[in-house]
Amino acid sequence: ENDLRRAIDRDEFVVHYQPIIRMPTGETACMEALVRWQHPIYGLLSPAQFIPIAEETGMIVQIGRMVLEAACREAVAWNVGREPDKLVKVSVNISPRQFRDPGLVESVESVLTGSGLVPGLLFLDLTESLIVEDEERVKETLQRLKRHGVRLAVDDFGIGYSSLGALRSFPVNVVKIDRMFVSGIESNRQDAVMLAGIIDLAHAMNLRVVAEGVETAGERDQLRAMGCDLAQGYLFARPLPASEIPMMV
Repeated sequence: ENDLRRAIDRDEFVVHYQPIIRMPTGETACMEALVRWQHPIYGLLSPAQFIPIAEETGMIVQIGRMVLEAACREAVAWNVGREPDKLVKVSVNISPRQFRDPGLVESVESVLTGSGLVPGLLFLDLTESLIVEDEERVKETLQRLKRHGVRLAVDDFGIGYSSLGALRSFPVNVVKIDRMFVSGIESNRQDAVMLAGIIDLAHAMNLRVVAEGVETAGERDQLRAMGCDLAQGYLFARPLPASEIPMMV
């Protein structure tokens, strides 16, 4: 915890980016921002090693703001000179503690203004558990964000307690299906049928679908045949430092 406080002061956090691919064309549609901690002793630490402490102590609000600022700045740079229909979006995770922060909407607005990023190029990824936590308060916050032009995604769908039906009353644009649903589609017909059904139902609700954790060409081909809109995973690329992203996009 003490190291984490010092890390904020010393700006030891770095942001890596993993591409989200358009399934029909293979083009890069979006980059998901993923924070790492460049620890002076232990080296590069993954979020799993420090985010729980940051969440518990409230430091996640400051760290989240840093990630949002970095991601928006990078997205502006990626899109210089690109055609309007080829603009690359950026996706930033918002933790439960961040979402509950009363200054969240104002913070997002401030970062967008400061960076110059068009709000429609920013996706905020929310955990599925938030949707069932406090429906009216969550809905109000989401609607305020939506009014600013920000797009909203439900991350890791399928591992929480909500259903696609429950999302109908929330102003979300995208559902990101957890790797758990993707990993069995090559070997288990029941898993494949279930995933195809989720994609069809999401489309009926005007939601776009991202398949997470795609690792094999077989998974990619089946998802494409199911009409899945977007995908991300090690098949396409691992999370990369910001310096390598211009070549990727």
